[in-house]
Amino acid sequence: MDGTGTDKLGAPLPTNPTISDVAQRAGVSRAVASRALSDEQRPVSAEKKARVLQAAQELGFRPNLLARSLTTKSVNLVAVVVNHIHDLSDLDLFDPLLAAVQNTGKQVIFVRVGSSDRVESFLRTGVAYHVDAAIVFSDFADAATVRTLFRSELVLMLNGRHDPESPAVIPDERVGIAEAVAHAAAQGVRTAALVTGRPTSVLEQARIRLYHAALAAHGIRLTASLQGDYSYASGHKAGEELAQAPRPDAIFCTSDAMAMGVLDRLRGDFPGGRATTTRLYGFDNLSLTDFDAYPISSIGFDKQAYVAAVIAVLTGAATGPWPLTLPTRFHPRLTG
Repeated sequence: MDGTGTDKLGAPLPTNPTISDVAQRAGVSRAVASRALSDEQRPVSAEKKARVLQAAQELGFRPNLLARSLTTKSVNLVAVVVNHIHDLSDLDLFDPLLAAVQNTGKQVIFVRVGSSDRVESFLRTGVAYHVDAAIVFSDFADAATVRTLFRSELVLMLNGRHDPESPAVIPDERVGIAEAVAHAAAQGVRTAALVTGRPTSVLEQARIRLYHAALAAHGIRLTASLQGDYSYASGHKAGEELAQAPRPDAIFCTSDAMAMGVLDRLRGDFPGGRATTTRLYGFDNLSLTDFDAYPISSIGFDKQAYVAAVIAVLTGAATGPWPLTLPTRFHPRLTG
């Protein structure tokens, strides 16, 4: 092309080239041209593929992904469903997860749910998205609802609300929590406060039960249970409440973001980030806890292994039984 709308021989080029124009220029059928320009597994000879690619380049042809989706039944889109975007535990996963999904040849769209009412509104108004798969972090949606919302049978549930038809990946939190509480007991902890997240979360409910059982097993008395929502702000508010009363020997938070809020409010109890009279434990093992500002003892799973498990489900390499579980471990730092 010379940029004037003609090819090298001076013949006019179509303004909006189609797959038929590409096929005609390459001297192949429309079906062959379509296969050569797509990721379909049906074979096309190397010679024909090269001719089609050259014709597409000369014509300035760009595939219509929507039109292709109507014939291949694939749109190469994966929905990631979240409550909102300020949960640091999710943000820590998003970058490696998005990179891994894109490496499979698909792109990601985020859908912010925010509340169970929002899910119901989507369904009532017919708002839906055609995607190849959905990855569900949000604790407001169950598997059947998500399948309806996205018109997809491949719904990967990460929130504990899976059913027999949906694959699921969840952390096994028993070992990590047991290790953290045992560590506290070994430091002489006899009383504790628990700062919890959203009660709507199935995983959070199970997490709280595990904390209660581990504390009881070590004879640690729970003196306060404060409701948060996993956010830094809710942790800071809990820290304010704890500052108004005699401090327990340890404070356990069910997210690192809340533990950061507690730490900032009670910095006087942690000179240089180090525990003195009170110990602080978080959950998620965020990357931020490796920095000097927030040296929080925490519980977490291997994020690379988690992402690998998600991708294995999306690509069909993992076939169950569900749920797939990943072990958590305790990571001691200065606040513990």
